[in-house]
Amino acid sequence: MQYRIVNRKNEVGVVRPKMSATEEKMKRFFDIVLALIGIVLLLPVYILLTPVLAWKWKGRPFFTQGRVGKGGHVFHILKFRTMSPDSESENAQLTMEGDSRLDGFSRFMRRHHLDELPQLWNVLRGDMSMVGYRPEQPCFVERIMKEDSRYEWLLSMRPGVTSEATLYNGYTDTMEKMLIRLNMDLQYMETASLGRDCLIMLKTIGIVFNDKSSK
Repeated sequence: MQYRIVNRKNEVGVVRPKMSATEEKMKRFFDIVLALIGIVLLLPVYILLTPVLAWKWKGRPFFTQGRVGKGGHVFHILKFRTMSPDSESENAQLTMEGDSRLDGFSRFMRRHHLDELPQLWNVLRGDMSMVGYRPEQPCFVERIMKEDSRYEWLLSMRPGVTSEATLYNGYTDTMEKMLIRLNMDLQYMETASLGRDCLIMLKTIGIVFNDKSSK
């Protein structure tokens, strides 16, 4: 599946990625290196969590879900499962702080972002970058686009495992927060650089170890 991207080449006021073609290639190189290093260093965590979650969720330790990425392509994001497989069987739902669908162990995993570790595989595949906008489900992209069509501009770059909006906007459980996050992501696009990406990743690590949720 792919979302149609309007040709806005000559449109005035469109926000475009600031990074040059060379910087984009360097960013992709560093994404691959960091993802590989992360997978190697975190291998003991994967080995520990996978059988525990397989037992907890009856053989289904991983969670995959369609998300809209670069160019409007829908890819499958990979996470450790923190909810019952039938928790979203009827309609897609936003995860809220204090969500009743999460038990104590799942809250612990989300608080420390352990559920997001498998996304390093998405980075290796090229679906995602280490830093970029957080990808949404197709149904939520449609809702956001009805409120603010500028969301389409984000699709010119890869979504990320982390972002400034993820750090500062908390749980994105309302349309208002989604629109705030959109504005922050567009600001990131206007000022993106490798140095800024490094700073965002360092802040992300700090928040994880300070036990603060920024999902």
